Amino acid sequence: MFALPALVLIPFIGGLAAWLVGLRGASRAAWVSSLITLVLMVVLLAQITISSFAAGAGAGGWFAHFSMAWVPMLGINVRFDLDGLSLVMLWLNAVIALPCVLLSARNVADRAGLFHCLLLATVAGINGVFMATDLFLFFFFWELMLLPLFGLILIWGDAGRQRAVLKFFLFTQGSGLLMLLAILGLVIVNQQRTGVITFDYFALSQTALIAPIAPVLMLGFFIAFAVKLPMVPFHAWLPDTYAASPAAVSILLAGVLAKTGGYGLIRFVVMLFPQASAHIAPLAMTLGVVGILYCAWLAVAQDDIKRLIAYSSISHLGFILLGVFSGTRIGMEGAIAQMVAHGLSTGALFVIAGLLEERLGTRDMSKMGGLWPAMPQLSALAMFFAAASLGLPGLGNFVGEFLVLMGTWQVSHVMTFFAAAGLVLSSIYSLTMMLRVFYGPKKTESLAPLGAPSVPHIAVLGVAALLLLALGVYPQPVLNLSVPASPHVVSIAQEQAQ
Repeated sequence: MFALPALVLIPFIGGLAAWLVGLRGASRAAWVSSLITLVLMVVLLAQITISSFAAGAGAGGWFAHFSMAWVPMLGINVRFDLDGLSLVMLWLNAVIALPCVLLSARNVADRAGLFHCLLLATVAGINGVFMATDLFLFFFFWELMLLPLFGLILIWGDAGRQRAVLKFFLFTQGSGLLMLLAILGLVIVNQQRTGVITFDYFALSQTALIAPIAPVLMLGFFIAFAVKLPMVPFHAWLPDTYAASPAAVSILLAGVLAKTGGYGLIRFVVMLFPQASAHIAPLAMTLGVVGILYCAWLAVAQDDIKRLIAYSSISHLGFILLGVFSGTRIGMEGAIAQMVAHGLSTGALFVIAGLLEERLGTRDMSKMGGLWPAMPQLSALAMFFAAASLGLPGLGNFVGEFLVLMGTWQVSHVMTFFAAAGLVLSSIYSLTMMLRVFYGPKKTESLAPLGAPSVPHIAVLGVAALLLLALGVYPQPVLNLSVPASPHVVSIAQEQAQ
């Protein structure tokens, strides 16, 4: 099915087009990028429509497949497979990418064409990560989505960007090397067992079940994805990177890039190494709880609004780790719902933080205050997303966190108690942010020039609010669709192709 490679080729080619068009004007590059993102959504809409009526496309199945030889001598193929989990993550990527493009049209004037080229290249790499089922191809896209980000932060980032990029590079590339070694180790063990060299996810899944060194190989994958999520103690790169990134990149990092770590834990740790991952589940869940509490406490102490959102992001991502390794279906459903809700709510908070920095010239909350009279629309939206972040019932974050806690309760009452305590801290830092920024006495001489948010800002935040409300009120369609397919189940589309 050519729609799958198109989801990678469209943003990549579109990025090159935006670069060339951008040589004649920054606004033209933004228009091209916006058009490309809308085309991606149309392709995804067509894909979800086809998948809904495809034979055998029920919950937990594979329903789209593409394969083409790349390096036959080494058993490397351009292979994409699509299940419900992949489709939900692809939609999240497209929904997050559009506001990144729209808002950067206002904020990026210098070398705008290059900016949009790198941004869309990142989107293409993320799409590839969510679909690749050849492990060499997966690693290729894993690196591809990172390289443009280095340029985006280094060229357009804020003060301290060199240090942030260095930490980002060392953490992500070091962990990526461990994953590459694990992939090669799995391929070699499989070749010794079968006499065939292949990087195929489905073929290697058999070896991953019975290989004596499976626990060691699994750790290579686990550490790489734990760094990207990130999990405490591998989180040190995130606050500096989020704070130093331009607004659009912060939104993409928090909204969808971190979710590649959660996706990888599900697809390549729990599903590929079920027995080995079960042995480290208690450790992973413990680190998830530590991350929830520790980073929530750090968030309370922040004055920089972007750093507060960054630490709160790590705290909420701990629920994903809990759900994935709970070993329960309800916990897994909660983790996936949390990935979607967290992407929307945290991305929206970074939109608000970026707008405040643009209007006030600072991210320091101690220099803010009393903004509600001057910016009532933005203040109301900020209250909505702060409520979503702290897990207000009726919004998407509550669904994810509640399901994760239900799944964790079946495994450990103690962990459930401490994870729930993290939600109390979440309420403290979310409401403290609102009080320091939008309530209290004025700390700016004149608030009148701030004005109302632009139409793109209101549109982006309004759509995110509606999606969070829909997920909170009626989450079942997302929960039904996003069930991850087993590597031991042959793709329906692949059978039809054969």
